[in-house]
Amino acid sequence: MLRPTFAYVTFFLEVVMADNVGSKVSFFLVGVGIGALLGVLFAPKSGEETREYLGKRADEGREFAQKKARELRERADELIERGKDVAARKRDSLSAAVEAGREAFLRESKS
Repeated sequence: MLRPTFAYVTFFLEVVMADNVGSKVSFFLVGVGIGALLGVLFAPKSGEETREYLGKRADEGREFAQKKARELRERADELIERGKDVAARKRDSLSAAVEAGREAFLRESKS
């Protein structure tokens, strides 16, 4: 039975946490949309002022979403690289263990 290693557990937790960040951003964006809709319904401003306000808020929302998307992409790239490093280290240690086992077997078979 394989036991999870610390590196694997850490990597798994980081991936789960990254997923949580994505869902939080999604909930935030949904909240922004609902807030904007309610703001339009109950706005005491004229139509032109409201359209200007909504245009500005839409631009801010787009910039925010692009910024978060960049951050999430960078975080995902970091996690991928970290995962590759962990996999490479595990592959190297497994190769060393297999080689040591092979050498032990050859020594014992010659004896």
